[in-house]
Amino acid sequence: MIKNFVEELKWRGMIHDIMPGTEEELMKGPSAAYVGIDPTGDSLHIGHLVSIMILKHFQNCGHKPYALVGGATGMIGDPSMKSQERNLLDEATLAHNVNCIKAQLGRFLDFESDAPNKAELVNNYDWMKDYTFINFTRDIGKLITVNYMMSKDSVKKRLSRDSSEGMSFTEFTYQLLQGYDFLYLYQHNGIKLQLGGADQWGNITTGTELIRRSLGGEAFALTCPLITKADGGKFGKTEKGNIWLDPERTSPYEFYQFWLNVSDEDAEKYIKIFTMLDRETIEDAIARHREDPGQRSLQKLLSREITVMVHGSKEYDNAVSASSMLFGNSTSEALRSLDEKTFLAVFDGVPRFEVKRGDLPSNILDFLAVQTAVFPSKGEARKMVAGNGVSINKDKVSDINRQIGPDDIIDGKYILVQKGKKNYFIVNVI
Repeated sequence: MIKNFVEELKWRGMIHDIMPGTEEELMKGPSAAYVGIDPTGDSLHIGHLVSIMILKHFQNCGHKPYALVGGATGMIGDPSMKSQERNLLDEATLAHNVNCIKAQLGRFLDFESDAPNKAELVNNYDWMKDYTFINFTRDIGKLITVNYMMSKDSVKKRLSRDSSEGMSFTEFTYQLLQGYDFLYLYQHNGIKLQLGGADQWGNITTGTELIRRSLGGEAFALTCPLITKADGGKFGKTEKGNIWLDPERTSPYEFYQFWLNVSDEDAEKYIKIFTMLDRETIEDAIARHREDPGQRSLQKLLSREITVMVHGSKEYDNAVSASSMLFGNSTSEALRSLDEKTFLAVFDGVPRFEVKRGDLPSNILDFLAVQTAVFPSKGEARKMVAGNGVSINKDKVSDINRQIGPDDIIDGKYILVQKGKKNYFIVNVI
């Protein structure tokens, strides 16, 4: 059964531009659409998520989604919204990136079932690698005028900047190459709709124009807004850089924390864009959150939905457990269950000390005030230990004769010391 895809995107705030007739075309029956993904890295980041979610909704509404990885265009670089030309990638790197990206897309799209609308991955390198320059310019170049190409915002913005930067012919031809992708998929896969970010409108409409001029066919375009933050900051960026979908680049704990810490205003917007929750559920969640914003119930729901979707339930549970390390009554067992990357992410920025392995075991007072500087003196350490104010690896210590030894070392490297409720220290055993 076909659901109204355009209507679904509208209430979620996920439409920036749409070509007239798109909604009517999609309501005729099952259709096919694609999103182009730049494979210049071996992981997607959350900046890619909007167009991926649009594909997910497209499939959910009964249509067939295609993800096009730009193996050919990735060798050139899209000038849209960029101030400088990209480094060009070799074939082996691109092949690796494409494989990694498909695995990540599999978290969102059904590639494996026998459903008629299962997702497909295509690579424009497959149809561009043997297309000669002479044939391309003869077949495609003659269809689009330079005046038309110069009118695109992506070109005008680049050319209006300092002339020393300029724009290479390679980049100038990008919109023709992307337009040809649409023409090729229209001819060979019956795809009449291209989806993408708002910055892609010019490239997408070049494709619809190529289809019209070369075949007399009708094709459609729909773009989503570029996501912004309420405070004007760049979405998806932290002090450490991008929030990646690859757990080796951004741990599930850091991923979860990113969504948990968004503002109330952003949470209301993101819950519609980055989850598959239905309208009634989302509106109820927003209403509950507004009644008591201090509970951050909307952020908790958002971070749960998206972390489970990207990393799975187990990693979500681990992230929640890790979050309680700093602010909840966590246990030594839970601490020791953390992998090293998550452990270091949770306690990022806390003071660190080093102790030589050969100097253990050691009396706790020496450990806290001589071998490290957790306390300025053994007297203060004794008072705090006796008052039940010190924990080693989340276990309270009240015995001033307690020995710190090999059994206290986590992952063969670390000992976590807690002084009072909020002061943590990591001791590296070297």
